[in-house]
This record gives sequence, structure tokens and C-alpha cells, in this order.
Amino acid sequence: MADENDLAGALKTITKTSDEVYAKVCEVLEIDQDEKTVNVKPVDDTAEIYNVRLQAESETGGLVLFPKVGSMVLVVFINKNNAAVVNTSEIEKLELVIEKSELQIDKDKFLFKREQVQLEVDQEGFLLKKENETLKKLMADLITAIKALKFTTNNGPTINLINIADFIALENRFNQFLK
Repeated sequence: MADENDLAGALKTITKTSDEVYAKVCEVLEIDQDEKTVNVKPVDDTAEIYNVRLQAESETGGLVLFPKVGSMVLVVFINKNNAAVVNTSEIEKLELVIEKSELQIDKDKFLFKREQVQLEVDQEGFLLKKENETLKKLMADLITAIKALKFTTNNGPTINLINIADFIALENRFNQFLK
């Protein structure tokens, strides 16, 4: 009999079966993004496992981590017929849906959708990074270039940006928002 403080015991109580909960490390063979499932091959050379869930319930939103084909995942069996991926070694794509907000990140794109965008950040700010490039560095370089703008006129080049204070204020706002 499982101890009530034991995780396996708690899972047995929740699932109300006598099946033993266990886990296997597996290699991802195939991904079905529409169904939010994967087919995997356990590293212990037992039979392949099909239609392993990546999400508890896929109709109302939530978080889904799509592992990379060939990567390792930890598959937990709740009973003989139901298994779920609970951890991944490499993520190919992330989808997060919270009410009317949607965030998708994969190797080729970053997408955030919301009817009214509001992002709350901690005191350190928000970090968006791709390889060695950050949004903060890009914005700083853009503002520096804007502040250094020069135009040729009939009387020669201009040297003073009339609204430089607006760009300095914008630069400060970006510095407070982004890491």
C-alpha cells in the first residue's frame, strides 16, 4: 500500500485504479501537432508507444511543449492505456493559450496575439533573445541611429535633432522594460 505522502500513491488515488504509475525515457519518433501527441520508442528497447499526450486537454488552451523529433522525453503512464510526456530534452515549439492570449515560439518565429496587449514584467524587465541578439540591443541601436540622423538641405547638413528629448525618453522606457 502506497504512503499517502508518496507521489505515486497520490496519483493512484486521483486516477482511482490499481494500476502502477511508472515512467520511461523515450526517443521521439513522430509528432502530431494537431492532436498534440507523439509516437515514441523507449530507450529500454520495449515496444513503441503511440499517441502519447503532450497536453492533458487540448480544446481549451493551456501550455504545450512540442519536443524535437529524435530528442528524449520522459513518458509517465497513468494506467495501461494513458500516458503523457512530462519532460523534454529539446523543444521544437511552444504554444501557450490563456483565454484570448496566445503565444507561439518555434525555431522560425515568435508570435504573440491578444485583443488588448498588456505585458506585466518584474523589476528586471522582459528578455526576448534569438541567438546572440536581444530586442533591447536592437532597440538601443535603433534609437542611437535615430538620434544621430543627419539630412542634407539646400544650406548643408542638419546637425541638431529637434525632438531628441522624445527619443531619450523612449530609450529610458525601453531600458526599464527590457533586460
